Amino acid sequence: MPATAVDHPCGREPKPLIEAANRAMERLPGYRVEIIDGMITVAPLRDGHHADALTTRMRPLLAAGLGDGDTDVLQGIGLWLPSGPEDYVIPDLAIVDADLDEHLIENNCYDPACFRLVLEVTSENYRTDLRHKVTAYAQARIPVYVIVDRKHGRLHVLTEPLPGGYDRHEVYAPGQEAPLPASIGAELSLDVDEIVRAGRPKR
Repeated sequence: MPATAVDHPCGREPKPLIEAANRAMERLPGYRVEIIDGMITVAPLRDGHHADALTTRMRPLLAAGLGDGDTDVLQGIGLWLPSGPEDYVIPDLAIVDADLDEHLIENNCYDPACFRLVLEVTSENYRTDLRHKVTAYAQARIPVYVIVDRKHGRLHVLTEPLPGGYDRHEVYAPGQEAPLPASIGAELSLDVDEIVRAGRPKR
């Protein structure tokens, strides 16, 4: 199910939440500041294992050709949400249509209609990724939401968005392969063990 375009903000009305979020980003370089359901959220600095999990996740996507032609694979790109007049999120990783630049809304955030997949790697605030963002991405009609749950060593693949969440929620453990829908632009499966191990602290 494709994402639905959101209404573009009109005029230059004051945006107090976005202004506050931008000030927070200036005070906390490297932190991820988002607005979900009218609430500003701040995610901690990503550790090296978080980055390793992202890199490991990108390799099969790029090898499948998703960075060429009709799609791009990007980290940290802003996604405008339909849930509120100033709501936006910054997924860790996204597969987007190659004409992304034509879908800029504001505040360096883009229309959810051009997002084919978003991925989050959990940090200390893992409940945000597993609860609040499930609803936010479903309401934005993002077709595929993937969660690398580092706390529990699992990979979640959510598809078929509905107004209150996703109709399908598959959970995969190490030793399994997690297939992704062909709607992302390629047919591939993810090695859960490899991704979970990459995000696990080395002892």
